[in-house]
Amino acid sequence: MSQDKLTILRNTTQHVLTMAMEILYDNKVKKAMGPSIDDGFYFDFETPKALKISKDNFPEIESQIHKLISLSLPITIDNVSKQTALKIFKDNPYKHHWIDKALETDKQVRIVTIGKEGTDYYFPDVCKDEHLKSTGEIKAFKLLSVAGAYWLGSEKNKMLTRIYGTAFNSPKDLRVFLNNLEEAKKRDHKKLGINLDLFTFSKLVGSGLALWTPKGNLLRSILDDFVWDLRREKGYQKVEIPHITKKDLYVVSGHWDKFKDELFKIDTREGDLFCMKPMNCPHHTQIFDRKPHSYKEMPQRYCNTTMVYRDEQSGELSGLSRVRCITQDDAHVFCRKSQIKQEMSHIWDIIDAFYKPVGFDLQVRLSLSDPKTPDKYLGERKDWLEAEEYLRQLAKERGVKFTEAIGEAAFYGPKLDFMAKDSLNREWQVATNQLDLNMPNSFDLTCTNEKGEKERIVMIHAAIMGSIERYLSILIEHFAGAFPTWLSPIQVSVIPISDKNLAYSTKVFEDLKAQGIRVELDDSNSTLNAKIRNAQNQKIPHMLIIGDKEQKNETVSRRSRTGNNYGEQKINKFVKDLQTEIEKKTIN
Repeated sequence: MSQDKLTILRNTTQHVLTMAMEILYDNKVKKAMGPSIDDGFYFDFETPKALKISKDNFPEIESQIHKLISLSLPITIDNVSKQTALKIFKDNPYKHHWIDKALETDKQVRIVTIGKEGTDYYFPDVCKDEHLKSTGEIKAFKLLSVAGAYWLGSEKNKMLTRIYGTAFNSPKDLRVFLNNLEEAKKRDHKKLGINLDLFTFSKLVGSGLALWTPKGNLLRSILDDFVWDLRREKGYQKVEIPHITKKDLYVVSGHWDKFKDELFKIDTREGDLFCMKPMNCPHHTQIFDRKPHSYKEMPQRYCNTTMVYRDEQSGELSGLSRVRCITQDDAHVFCRKSQIKQEMSHIWDIIDAFYKPVGFDLQVRLSLSDPKTPDKYLGERKDWLEAEEYLRQLAKERGVKFTEAIGEAAFYGPKLDFMAKDSLNREWQVATNQLDLNMPNSFDLTCTNEKGEKERIVMIHAAIMGSIERYLSILIEHFAGAFPTWLSPIQVSVIPISDKNLAYSTKVFEDLKAQGIRVELDDSNSTLNAKIRNAQNQKIPHMLIIGDKEQKNETVSRRSRTGNNYGEQKINKFVKDLQTEIEKKTIN
């Protein structure tokens, strides 16, 4: 089943869920809204205070859904006038909102109806999406969780009850999904990150503001250094910028009108309004614009790993996946139009090289503007079409299959989004490669061409990880915390069996450390089994067990975190093998 068909199935199932709720709770619930989402669907309801919906209610709700499925009720679509729609939903203000929204783009309101009017089973709703022809076509579904959600996502509005669920075309597909869901709970980065001592959060510091431990910061540095090594080969130079700016910068860039409600703002003693930067590109334009540039100096390639800040709502924060302080491995290329394909291809090379050592097979999505909503974007339509065609041709020249996604562009330009599937087959957007013909216009950025004339330049935005926080949340769950050796904060644990072996173990520890290996010495008074168990719990790839025999023979006994014993080895051979593994960035 294609994703489009899955979406249709899930659209239908969330309507059946809502119908079941109305039947069970005697119209005490008011349906608000409910879309399909990546892994299923949800629906928001207004419920009276006396009715507290929880997972305890799921068996009876699911039973009612099964009954509606067994009846194979017909599903029909009608387009009606506003007056008719308001009559159908006369007691539901939420549907009045969607009726008005529908009429912003269409002359009539689209109504999906399950069952038939005048029967015991009649359920109309406002919906623009496609649906199955009968409830009997739903083959497998499951309700998953309950949460609170503000109407339209605003904390100024009423708190509603949100029920999450999923649906698949077969019971087998559903079982696989539910098994993966259980596995995902075990891999939850919010738990593993704390258990592995990578990061923490503090109520005094504030939610969405991660604090990084030595091990966690080491992980960040390893990844960022890797990106820098790849960029340095392509001629990038590091720059640095302040964490605040005057409002004026974002007025010129266009970010103020679009994002002013999401910014942290600072009023100065002198009456100026400053902002904590939510992105870096406007700052970088000012570095480029510090002096005139000749065509001989083009392109200019700036990179900058720095934190940005966004005033996310507390209810939307989630571990490292959604935070208020985001570390971006950001880069901007200022170049001529004739240099676009080469520069964007170089960025593509960097992306491929960066993601190969974690085993991600990247898929490409060309994210385009939506011509139906031109107000969402900066600039002229002709510039957008030109930029989109540059990216389309680049993808074709690279010989990759790609999908096109209308409406997924940034507000200043189209982009190539790189999508990765993790070990649980979940899809994530990771790197982006974005072409911007608009911001150079806003800031009047030019170079002097061969004729001595000013030539408008273009700007390329490139983030390899995007957000280090979010990328690490993906990696922690992808590897279940058991990182490849090249990425592990601690690569080797040296474990003496007894105090008699401590002197030789210390020598091994110092030798490994001197050769650049990230190593720890477990000189605790714990038993051997406890030391091994601790190293395994900390997901350390390699353990070197040292007893009397190893001390006498000047060897080590190597053991992996998965429990494999590789026997006695000379330390030089172990180091050589380990360094090869690290250098090649092998996935264990």
